[in-house]
Amino acid sequence: MPEDVIKSLHEVQDLAEAVMVAQGFSEAQAGAIARNVTGAERDECRHHGLFRVAFYVNTLRAGQASGTCVPELSRLAPSVLRVDGKYGFSPLPQETGHDALVELTREHGIAALSINNAHNVAALWPEVERLAEEGLSAMAFVAAAPYVAPAGGTRPLYGTNPMAFGWPRPNNLPPVVFDQASSASARGEIQIRLRDGKSLPDGWAIDAKGQPTNDPRAALEGAQLPFGGAKGASIAMMVELLAGPLLGDLLSFEAGEKDKARTGAPCGGELIIAMDPAHFVPGKDRDAQLAHSEKLFRKILEQDGTRLPSMRRYEARKRTQAEGVRIPKVLYESLMVLKEGGYSAERQSYEGDHIAS
Repeated sequence: MPEDVIKSLHEVQDLAEAVMVAQGFSEAQAGAIARNVTGAERDECRHHGLFRVAFYVNTLRAGQASGTCVPELSRLAPSVLRVDGKYGFSPLPQETGHDALVELTREHGIAALSINNAHNVAALWPEVERLAEEGLSAMAFVAAAPYVAPAGGTRPLYGTNPMAFGWPRPNNLPPVVFDQASSASARGEIQIRLRDGKSLPDGWAIDAKGQPTNDPRAALEGAQLPFGGAKGASIAMMVELLAGPLLGDLLSFEAGEKDKARTGAPCGGELIIAMDPAHFVPGKDRDAQLAHSEKLFRKILEQDGTRLPSMRRYEARKRTQAEGVRIPKVLYESLMVLKEGGYSAERQSYEGDHIAS
């Protein structure tokens, strides 16, 4: 097995940004994408790290996205903001709306940010973590392309439709954050297992004939399954409505229909809701609120084998900051080709029949 390439976080960000610029992205778009990708690698969320660079490049090369557009921020209501992504990628619109969302939330107690017309292949936790670091609680919702069958069904309809939640903590403790798909697994986890020649756990997917499968290729050609059966499917439906019709944007199956080149980078909406906890209690006693929430976290951790959501990521963060990021050699080599301005559509594909070897 080829050895991994080890790079510092600074080198990872420089590499990701250099690839994007070489492939035709503006410095603003490239920088936002590189920061997002590096954050995922820092926290060892590999299926949202450098692995995703191919999705950005493929979508741009296919002519389905803009790599140079400038997102436009507007205000739709006293506590509702909108960022039009102009058919670029989600990291820059997210950054564009962040400060205004924080300001509005502190003013009104609760505010929402609608991101429209943005291709999203990134994790959701960065948005809510940034808001929680500002002392706010936050939720985020985004749909995808049709990958997941409804409960009892056999054909893809919903996206993996993740949701994320962030809660602030006192004394400079890192926020409690979770980011989870409404499907039994993230799409990227299946794609990485295909790349690495590994099988899937039971209950993740069905093949094109509707039969359970442990084969990642058959899963990608069939349908993923919601977690918890009907319960996960109901959550997937909720996310469809919150990230689609509520925002005047696409449902997952509509986004899939528009992805003619099968880039795996759906374009649609994202809803971010932020709350200032201090506005929800008389006297705005934030310290008492956070102390109260810490009682719950202590009770969780009193039990053997438990951990708070995001603890694994924070542990990984310390490790990669000290030891660097391990990049599979084949992935690193493909990134170096892209950095020099080269491109191979088959080599860069992680959807359908082709996979980076």
